[in-house]
Amino acid sequence: MLRYLPFLLVLAVWIYAFIDVLNTPEKEIRHLPKVVWVIIVLLFGEVLLGPIAWFVTGKVRKTPAAGSGPRAGRGGQWVAPDDNPEFLKSLRDEDPDDKKRDKGTES
Repeated sequence: MLRYLPFLLVLAVWIYAFIDVLNTPEKEIRHLPKVVWVIIVLLFGEVLLGPIAWFVTGKVRKTPAAGSGPRAGRGGQWVAPDDNPEFLKSLRDEDPDDKKRDKGTES
């Protein structure tokens, strides 16, 4: 069973690259037209040259902006919830009396 693993990994990368080429909009593809990239990935997929070329040079990769995530801190680092000012503000905005009233109505 283990002897089939390399073949399955190559097949998985090949299929992933092919689907990625098909789903990428034309304006985000670099250097060659989309049809040419599909042909390259299909023809050279067995030896992984096509998929590797696609992943390295074919698609415009977007880097996430610093502080773009809900839990991102300075420089894009992850911040614990107790250090995240947005999370702490959301806790302060909640009214504890509302929670007590909700518990009283459920009984």
